[in-house]
Amino acid sequence: MPLPSAILETCLSVEDIGRARDFYHGLFGYPVMAQDARFCALDVGGKQVLLLFRRGSDPEGSHLPFGFIPPHGTNGASHLGLSIPAESLADWEARLADSGIVVESRFTWPHGGTSLYFRDPDGHLLELLTPGVWPTY
Repeated sequence: MPLPSAILETCLSVEDIGRARDFYHGLFGYPVMAQDARFCALDVGGKQVLLLFRRGSDPEGSHLPFGFIPPHGTNGASHLGLSIPAESLADWEARLADSGIVVESRFTWPHGGTSLYFRDPDGHLLELLTPGVWPTY
């Protein structure tokens, strides 16, 4: 049996769906695939989905006409790492600065990859990573 080979969905709990949607769409250009007052699904590169759920919006889970989604969500800050090509690092630093986003940390890993750390409006720690951070990347 083949093992799962990719993470398809990542979910962040946010206070304000519109604010979070505008942040991720505006900074990264992720198109909105679906949304309502409780959640927003963003397309990440045509291969992954970033789900934004309003914090506390599903304490009993979600009953849909076609099935049940068990309750889930987080309290506090989460971490999300996003891959970028090494040659785009300076452009991303400029884009973050132009957007008024403070880079909390920048360093180069022993194998050559660089990480830029910053926060979204809900305090989630975001990381832009270039190749060379992990043996698999």
